[in-house]
Amino acid sequence: MPQSIDELVALLDLEEIEDGLFRGRQPATSLQRVFGGQVLGQALAAGARTVERDREVHSLHSYFLRPGDTSVPIVYDVERTRDGRTFSTRRVVARQHGKPIFYMSASFQVPEDGLDHQDPMPSAPPPEECPELGELLAQITKRPREQWDREWAALEVRYGGDSREGGVLHGREHPARSRVWLRASGQLPDRPWLHEAVLAYASDLTLLSVSLVPHGLFIGDPRLQPASLDHAMWFHRPFRADEWLLYDQVSPSASGGRGLATGRLFTLDGRLVASVVQEGLIRVTG
Repeated sequence: MPQSIDELVALLDLEEIEDGLFRGRQPATSLQRVFGGQVLGQALAAGARTVERDREVHSLHSYFLRPGDTSVPIVYDVERTRDGRTFSTRRVVARQHGKPIFYMSASFQVPEDGLDHQDPMPSAPPPEECPELGELLAQITKRPREQWDREWAALEVRYGGDSREGGVLHGREHPARSRVWLRASGQLPDRPWLHEAVLAYASDLTLLSVSLVPHGLFIGDPRLQPASLDHAMWFHRPFRADEWLLYDQVSPSASGGRGLATGRLFTLDGRLVASVVQEGLIRVTG
């Protein structure tokens, strides 16, 4: 995973091989397979490069088909499915070794005014009062803190609590719930598509883990085989990915070796800017 925000921005600045065909580079990483958020962010960046600048993504739906190989670039093939007066649709296929590893459909819209309402932001301690997630994971996994920080250096992530027994969010309404604050670790250029791609990248980092909260497991547990299976996002309001966002995550169900998780992202002043849904593999092997 990228070891700085500059490296993440460079990863999202895809090489255009020809019209609608892009190549994404790989970061230096110790991961055995490509981080799903990287593929998601690069695919969104590829799709955004093919629409008019006055259109911004409002939704995407994707499937992870095969593990990505971290040793070779990923090629993104963008199909211009439709361009209407206010909406554009793109289908993106990510390939490695001649095979598709990821599919995404995304819809872009010319911003317009309309009816407006939202759920209120849940209460949460401010990010400055929350511990860094890398510190907690180092304690849980016994892996060096530097290893977590090196992999996640492009993002700042702070842990806001969860619903495991005795946790600050414990209750019958949501037995599987967690919250984190996140933002890019440095200032980003004023390009909306880049902020959207960075948020897509970040949205995959902690979401699946909420489905493990009631079971005493964690991503990285040697008994667990985790993997993102699909990922959908809806972008509601403008935001900056280099400013703090509260990621309120709930898993309404886990069964059949899979966990379903939903997330809502709020700005510090309480605006709901994005919603996320993901199903992932949480197979216990030992």
